[in-house]
Amino acid sequence: MNEQESKQQQRKQLAAHNRATTAFIDLANKLAKEEDQDVKVVSAALMAASGIYATFITAGNNGFLAPSGVDKIADMYKNNLGYVQERKKQELEAKGIEAKPLGTDKEGRIPTPHAEKMRQAEESSGDE
Repeated sequence: MNEQESKQQQRKQLAAHNRATTAFIDLANKLAKEEDQDVKVVSAALMAASGIYATFITAGNNGFLAPSGVDKIADMYKNNLGYVQERKKQELEAKGIEAKPLGTDKEGRIPTPHAEKMRQAEESSGDE
């Protein structure tokens, strides 16, 4: 494969990656909005599905990952999440928005745009 073919193949893979990512985000939004599922549950389900699929493509239907395989995939997730955060920061800065990373609260939770609503729901469900 020459350099031009290699670049063309990379562009095709990037386009396929972007289509798949968009499809997963669309599905997550549909579950959260149209089916009124908790965004934390939707996020956890996406991570679980990704873990199941990563295990399948690595070990097949009848296998599982050794601890070193789990670590390798976890490192890939961590690297990808870091990349996503850097891109988000660049996107905000390009719009002239001061990019501020979210930290954690005193209980170690990461605040989200929905954090107050979720906290109130958790507190009210404990009152029942």
